[in-house]
Amino acid sequence: MNRRAGTCDEPGESPGLFKEDLEDVEVVLRVLEGDVAAFELIMRRYNQRLFRVIRSIVDDEAEAEDIMQEAYLRAFEHLRQFEGRSAFSTWLTKIAVYEATARRRKQRRLRLVAPGNVEVDAMGSPSHNRDAAQEACLNELRHVLTSAVDALPPDLRLVFTLRMIEGLSTNQTAECLSLTPSNVKVRLHRSRSMLQSWIDQRIGEEVRQLYVFAGEHCDRVVQTVLERLTRDH
Repeated sequence: MNRRAGTCDEPGESPGLFKEDLEDVEVVLRVLEGDVAAFELIMRRYNQRLFRVIRSIVDDEAEAEDIMQEAYLRAFEHLRQFEGRSAFSTWLTKIAVYEATARRRKQRRLRLVAPGNVEVDAMGSPSHNRDAAQEACLNELRHVLTSAVDALPPDLRLVFTLRMIEGLSTNQTAECLSLTPSNVKVRLHRSRSMLQSWIDQRIGEEVRQLYVFAGEHCDRVVQTVLERLTRDH
């Protein structure tokens, strides 16, 4: 398991701690021994994964961030319950899945009207070196891909996120979600098929807009040809 799973910059405090390439278990032990500040390294390592996992369950980025905080607090409160039987990242991911799923169930009970659609920009930092046109195209592509993943049923979206976006193995995903490996494979296959269908349909709609020759373009050619025919004959 990668010990540096996140993309956050490492903290500037406690240089003696963060210069060392500590395993998760070592960091946990330091926290349990009273070094609360060491928990920051855990958060920075797994912020990206937890956000993506939670975001695949709930529909709002701000809410996903709020749930992340709750998941970290719950993990910290129950840190002594981590027995090392599985990877710490798996244990932490399970907590995040539980928190997000519980929040979604609560919302379904309380919601009386359907929520509005939330425009979501996919994770990732744009390069400042790209020109505006290229960046606009990339942003549109991110939007299309995010919409495609959001269109998946929640159980398939979660498996797809862990396997294809976070890069977890089949067994790791199964452990995080308390599923069998075969069930993970089935859900991944179904999610890929549904994504393929969704994207094919979207691309089909867009393709029909390519090389459109109508309106003033059509009128201009017709007029030009008619003028030449009249002149020549």
